[in-house]
Amino acid sequence: MLERMRVDEFLTALLSIVEPLAPLDLPLLDAHGATLSEDIFAGERLVLKSGSPIRSTTIGLAASIGRGHLPTRPHPRVVIISAGPDLIEPGNPITGREEYETNSWQLTTIVREIGGVAFRVHSIPDNEEELKNIVEDQLVRADLIVVSGERNDDSFDLITKALNQLGEVKVVDLELENTGRFNFGTIGPDKTPVVTLPGDPISAYVAMQLFVRPMIRTMIGAKEVFCPSVKAKLERDYAGENSGRRYLLGNLSDDNTSVSIFTEQEDFVSLAAANSLVSVNPGDTLKAGDTITTVILPRIK
Repeated sequence: MLERMRVDEFLTALLSIVEPLAPLDLPLLDAHGATLSEDIFAGERLVLKSGSPIRSTTIGLAASIGRGHLPTRPHPRVVIISAGPDLIEPGNPITGREEYETNSWQLTTIVREIGGVAFRVHSIPDNEEELKNIVEDQLVRADLIVVSGERNDDSFDLITKALNQLGEVKVVDLELENTGRFNFGTIGPDKTPVVTLPGDPISAYVAMQLFVRPMIRTMIGAKEVFCPSVKAKLERDYAGENSGRRYLLGNLSDDNTSVSIFTEQEDFVSLAAANSLVSVNPGDTLKAGDTITTVILPRIK
């Protein structure tokens, strides 16, 4: 049954199906990049706080006080599945109505940037049973499964039927423009969380940052799970269509005080250049000088 949800309701529902992973005591190099699951003391002095990311300086400090291992939240294992019979792997020639498969490459690398271990699976399902078997085979190595359909979402119904054979999955019509439908729920004997993203690569990217990132960060045990946001002044008018809630690709200034919205929103060049998402509510006018909520996108520096 299709359920209509606001963005905040959807986020709450997604976070309700994940929890911090069970802690492990890992050797120093293996712990790098994970999150501390306990406070660390040197004698009576607190030197590292639980929930902190384990950086190179963390490793150095731990070694300096004689610790060869650290209690950590392990890196979540995230399986990315891109499903669609008309998707072609990059490097191969396109014939007919085929399109290059984009989502699995993009989403897999986002998982790595967030701090998860990503496994990329490009499937070309002929039927519901074949896709179900592909997803089921991945459960043994997954803490989270993310599925995207082909660009025009023709495969959404097939994905929904396949996932419903494996567990309890809801279909959501999100109150967010240009995103299409989502699935979320738990599947398999271990009730592994699963979420289905829009097939359009730009919508999938936005959804990954807004919705899947908090799930992965929660599993890591991080203190900050959401992308940060700021209030910034709009540099120039934006005359694009505004029929509902949207997140628009933008360029935020280095001091986070002003932002411009890209004219071309359905363009990979704009996506690659974007460092922020501008939050737009239904009926908002986007005029130069307006103060608007801007989500800061993470970037590797």
